[in-house]
Formats: sequence, C-alpha cells, structure tokens
Amino acid sequence: MKILDGKKSAESVFDEVEREISILKEKNLRTPGLAVVIVGEDPASKIYVRTKDRKAKKVGIYSEVIRYDKDISEDELRKKIVSLNNDPKIDGILIQLPLPEKFNSWDILDLVDPKKDVDGFHPKNLGMLMLGRRKIFPCTPFGVLRILDDYEIDVTGMNCVVIGRSFIVGKPMASMLTNRNATVTLCHSRTKNIADIISLADLVVAGVGKPGFVKSDMVKKGAVLIDVGINYLDKEEDVAEYCTEDQKVRFKKKGYGITGDIHPDAFKKSGYYTPVPGGVGPMTVAMLMYNTLHLYKINSGLI
Repeated sequence: MKILDGKKSAESVFDEVEREISILKEKNLRTPGLAVVIVGEDPASKIYVRTKDRKAKKVGIYSEVIRYDKDISEDELRKKIVSLNNDPKIDGILIQLPLPEKFNSWDILDLVDPKKDVDGFHPKNLGMLMLGRRKIFPCTPFGVLRILDDYEIDVTGMNCVVIGRSFIVGKPMASMLTNRNATVTLCHSRTKNIADIISLADLVVAGVGKPGFVKSDMVKKGAVLIDVGINYLDKEEDVAEYCTEDQKVRFKKKGYGITGDIHPDAFKKSGYYTPVPGGVGPMTVAMLMYNTLHLYKINSGLI
C-alpha cells in the first residue's frame, strides 16, 4: 500500500498559484480576487472560511470574507451577491454551505454569476461538466483528480465506485471520472448489495459521512481508496473502532479523533490510499485557489 499524500499535492498547487500571481504583481497587473460569503455560526464552516482566507492571502489572492448572522434577510443576501457579481475586483464567489435552513440553497447559489462560480455549483456549470466542456470543477473532486495525476494513476478502463450522490462531491466526481474514460458506478443510501459492488472496484471514492462505512472485507486487494469523509468522534468506543493509532493519541490529548468513511483496516489491502486527515481535505482549499486564478485568467482575457 502507498499513501497518497494530499498535503504534498496541495503544497504543489499553492506553489504554482503563488508563482503565477507573483508574476502578475511584477507586471503591475491586478491580482485575482476571491469573495467568500458565510451566513450563520456553523463551527465547521467558520474553520473552513478562516483557512480559505488565510491561504488566499498567503498565495497573493485578494480575499474578502463577508460574514452575516443567521437573521439576515434573503433580500439583503441577494443584493450582496449581485454586487459581488458586478465587482471588478472579484473573480471568484463562494457561498459557504450549509446555509441556515430558512434559505433555499439552490435559489442562492443560482444567483452567482456562472463566470464567477468558483465552486462550480451553478446549474449551467454542472451541465457543462456533464458534457465534458467545463474547465472549472468543484473543488473536492477536482482535488481527487489532481492527487491521482500527481501519482500517475490513470483511471482509463478502471471500474470505479463513487459512494455518495451529493452535488458537492458524488455526482460531479462520477461525471469527472467518466469523462476520463473510467467505468463508474454511483452508489448511495438506497443502493442494494453495495458491498458486492464495492468489492469489484479498482478505485473507490467514499463520501457518505459515515465513519468506517467501507470495511476491509468489501475492498478488492490492490484497489485505490480515496476517502473524502471527515468525521469527528468524541466517544472512546468509536475512536477505538474507527481511528488510526495517531487519532487515538489525538483523542487522549484533545478529546476527539478524526476518521474518514473508509475503515483504516481496509487501507492495508489497498494499492494506494488517502489518509484522513492529510488526504483529500487539503486539496479542497488548494483547488479553490487554483480555480480563483483560472477564473481570473478567463475573465481578464489571458486565456
């Protein structure tokens, strides 16, 4: 088994983006701009947004974080998104999910100009992705592909199983693998005989939010295992069951452990695997920076 090091791949992407932006600065050109809109007090969202803002500034991207409490009116939120659509400093707009329940997420996401849709969630952009005509991809599945490329794993002809059908990971991931000539099965909570399907896979992408969902006896020897799940566990019995030794140490020190959707025992049968943490997670932020730069190039007529 070989670890697919997401931290290493992410640093490579950050370095690429930072180099390109430094050249723009040397030429006294405008630098790429990213706006992140966060509504409410979701703890995980606040952490993600801080990380995105910090990384954007580090690589030289102009970063705006627009924070609203959950009581903001839909009209005010809509007006802000329209103003960002028209702001020449901003190339990429990200609406941090989840939004408070009073909002229809699709109604809000649909307001983002498709040309500034850095997450690739606008229906027009998801449609272009399905057609194989999109150059900006949802960040997490895009990060998965970048890791595979960095380790020279060609999915052509592979039997691939994607577990989870969200529009953030599962559905775009299945389309992107299909566009790379893989044979893809998309599984979800109502899939029958899911263990039998997983057992035939050369590559498994798990994104269901259930710790240890993919167990060792489901996995074919030598398979590539991509774990998109991030689960925080605070019960000792759960940590003992689902976490690696490193995460058991974390639990003793911090009171929680982190694990993915693939049981650590399954990694022992794999050819390659992404750890949690340190696998796909860092790539999501890295590809956000990449997408922001790429949108800047498109919107500035550089490509």
